Amino acid sequence: MRITPSVLQFLGILFLNVLITTQALRHYKFVVRDAPFTKLCSAKNILTVNGEFPGPTLYVTKGESIIVDVYNRANYNITIHWHGVNQPRYPWSDGPEFITQCAIQPGGLFSQKVIFSEEEGTLWWHAHSDWSRATVHGAIVIKPKPGNTYPFPKPDREVPMILGEWWKQDVVKVFDDLVSTGADAAISDSYTINGQPGDLHPCSANETFKLNVEHGKTYLLRMINAAMQDLLFFAIAKHQLTVVGSDGSYVKPFKVDYITISPGQTMDVLLEANQPLDQYYMAAKAYSSAFNVRFDNTTTTAILQYKKGNYIIPSSISTPHMPSLPSFNDTNSSVNIITQMRSLADEAHPVDVPLNITTNLFYTVSVNSLPCPNGTICKGPRGNNRFAASMNNVSFQLPQNNNINILQAYYNNISGVFSENFPDVPPLLFDFTASNLSTFLRTPSVDTEVKVLEYGSTVELVLQGTNLLAGTEHPMHLHGHSFYVVGWGFGNYNKDKDPFNYNLVDPPYQNTVAVPKNGWVAIRFQTKNPGVWFMHCHLERHVSWGMAMTFIVKNGNNPGQQMLPPPPDMPRCN
Repeated sequence: MRITPSVLQFLGILFLNVLITTQALRHYKFVVRDAPFTKLCSAKNILTVNGEFPGPTLYVTKGESIIVDVYNRANYNITIHWHGVNQPRYPWSDGPEFITQCAIQPGGLFSQKVIFSEEEGTLWWHAHSDWSRATVHGAIVIKPKPGNTYPFPKPDREVPMILGEWWKQDVVKVFDDLVSTGADAAISDSYTINGQPGDLHPCSANETFKLNVEHGKTYLLRMINAAMQDLLFFAIAKHQLTVVGSDGSYVKPFKVDYITISPGQTMDVLLEANQPLDQYYMAAKAYSSAFNVRFDNTTTTAILQYKKGNYIIPSSISTPHMPSLPSFNDTNSSVNIITQMRSLADEAHPVDVPLNITTNLFYTVSVNSLPCPNGTICKGPRGNNRFAASMNNVSFQLPQNNNINILQAYYNNISGVFSENFPDVPPLLFDFTASNLSTFLRTPSVDTEVKVLEYGSTVELVLQGTNLLAGTEHPMHLHGHSFYVVGWGFGNYNKDKDPFNYNLVDPPYQNTVAVPKNGWVAIRFQTKNPGVWFMHCHLERHVSWGMAMTFIVKNGNNPGQQMLPPPPDMPRCN
């Protein structure tokens, strides 16, 4: 047999795959179980990982692969998603229920291989089934490879800062009520910082998160918005923050008085402890611009306190200094980050922005309504309707056959689970951001639709917000791929004018981006990751209503461009 270069390439890739599969990987143990917690003067059991809320932080090195053994010791089905980890050629561990896997059932175990590649900085993991991510989530810290350093002075300490949300009632009931009534979800009772509501809330002073700092030192805050429903403003009284990274990628440093962080988004910020020795509040509250939509208008706090040696400096006033945060509906202030974020785009951190686009997509993201099913009563908008949401007027429906998921159907060529008809443009073109839009525009179709992309396609996707029912922000998250945010604006996207203002030199490299209220965002990416990849709004009620779709990226021609086979312990469906 003549050994050609292509045969050698195939054998090399095959050997590499065997090596990756068989080498000893670090194992982490996640035990999903109920645990009792008391907050806001009341106790309840919540779903946790290893009994912790938030869950444990994973520490890995860039390019490393790990195994997370997920044991389900709870009474509910569960899946775990590694948010922002692209999982090259391996969608089997990505996690969204009925998209890439069936749930891990009570008593089950799934050993998930998590493959890190280009990501560096802060990401996070969370449940991806129903609303269980409200309490099942934690940070992922990805350190540079050995011999490499941060592209900024090494901080004296690093601190995960997870912003979350807390309901006094069972979150399962919140979700069940949303589904059964067709109404909006019950609002939370507080936001949290590292699991604590803060001392502005009753029965919370003793557990308020406190960060001890020394004057003259620098701290890297690894910010994560794990909240379910709202973008959040965050600030520290009398201290500026320097943004140096977001979504597992570094950015050119810039200073801000506050950050706006979307659900699903992560941000690396430097804090210089350069103020008089005292105590200062770290505070977060909602940005919620939708007209006449209820939201949690509380403020969560933690305390930054200076210390000298082992001595904590007491507050010079009755309470710590409080930061000034924008008003809850200050849309102009909400874009303070997206207007300033730029990739490093240097020799050590190059960018590869697709310039020759082969696939142009234009997707509207909308809040809609659907008629209540015959014989039932709904509590949604304008009469007997239920809330819905859509992309390109298609409200995404999970596969109705509970015995199969989209990835399984695609990999095994099983028909009848999904259709490949997701439209490239909305079915109707209208003034998307006008007021008083006609009611007939609010009714979407309901289906399990996917968009199939060829391997190696260069995609430009414009996400256009609409003013149907409620114009608001939509933090859109793409699984399996990071993307360059090349442009954004308010109002309707203009294909003849807006591309001239794109940043194709150093745009930020993200996995989650907030479409501004009644505005648009343009993203670009290349489809080098074969598999099935979910895209959805990270406001939990919106994805529950159907603001989602799925991409299928086909295999390339070479073995190294093709999906790896499934692991032997994939969870079985019911």
